[in-house]
Amino acid sequence: MKYYRTISLLLAIIFLVVGLTFLFFANGVLAFFNGYAAQFGMAQTAPDGVNFYLILAAGYMYMVTLLAFFMYRHPGSRKYPLLLANAKLCSSLLSLGFFLLVQPCLIYLANCLVDGFIGIVVLFFYFKIKAQQ
Repeated sequence: MKYYRTISLLLAIIFLVVGLTFLFFANGVLAFFNGYAAQFGMAQTAPDGVNFYLILAAGYMYMVTLLAFFMYRHPGSRKYPLLLANAKLCSSLLSLGFFLLVQPCLIYLANCLVDGFIGIVVLFFYFKIKAQQ
């Protein structure tokens, strides 16, 4: 436990940098790894990265499912709704950003509205639990 906080902070910084890299340089990440794939005798991923980003999306959905299940199992805990609300509100804001700044796709708007609604509802429960403690 001696290095727990240090490693936690380093992981947070790494995750932030990687997340921002995926957000702003998604094609660059794929190009970087595709550039080295042949040297290792491996296949390249599709240039649009659809399969790779599906992996990340499924991982995100696993985490929000787990958080919702933990909310069910531990209804008095504030940490799970706070984490779930952050995840959903972040997804909502990113979707809104893509809708406004990249392309006005229906899927971006729909995700903004659905995840925003879920995030607000869960945040409401977070504050209700907090007020009871």
